[in-house]
Amino acid sequence: MAKISPSVLTADFLELKSVLKEFEDAGVDMLHLDVMDGIFVPNISFGVPLIKSVREHTNLPIDTHLMIDRPHRYIEEFAKVSDYLGFHYEAGSPVKETLLKIRELGCKACLTIKPATPAEAIFEYLPYCDMVLVMSVEPGFGGQKFMPSSLEKVEKIKAEAEKRDLNLEIEIDGGINEETARLAVKAGATVLVAGNYVFSAQDKKEKVKEIKAL
Repeated sequence: MAKISPSVLTADFLELKSVLKEFEDAGVDMLHLDVMDGIFVPNISFGVPLIKSVREHTNLPIDTHLMIDRPHRYIEEFAKVSDYLGFHYEAGSPVKETLLKIRELGCKACLTIKPATPAEAIFEYLPYCDMVLVMSVEPGFGGQKFMPSSLEKVEKIKAEAEKRDLNLEIEIDGGINEETARLAVKAGATVLVAGNYVFSAQDKKEKVKEIKAL
């Protein structure tokens, strides 16, 4: 059964407390929080204070996705408010050292790759990951169309993890709907980041149920 990690970026922040309650009731598995700095990606979102507020109002695990330049500089701050803490392979941090630091701080470590990055580029780091996030859109903005090329990367990462006998979650983010979710799960994804598709649903509980049943 697929796990669901709705992207909070799509929510109305003035109604965030009630949205969190809706998702708890809907049975999602974690909450995906996209941190953007306007440097690594051409957009700015939020930082530690908002994630801290979210954490204070929900028992759901926090899945923090850092889309920031040289994220190793901020790992300690974000680790205090996260359960899963992920950063980009392309962001200019020492990859192995940053993954190990995240684990040392008590978080599950996630390594993220952009659409242009081949799966093979991160194979050597898989033993230090608890989760890998494959972007199926260009990071930075919501509402983009799903890139089918991401499915092959999911398949390759899954195969390599099995070859190395690793217990690894594979997350996919971008353009997830009923059709693409089905393809992603078939390819080997275990965690689906859903944004507009879930937030725009009249019955979020039913929508989450449909996706998790894949």
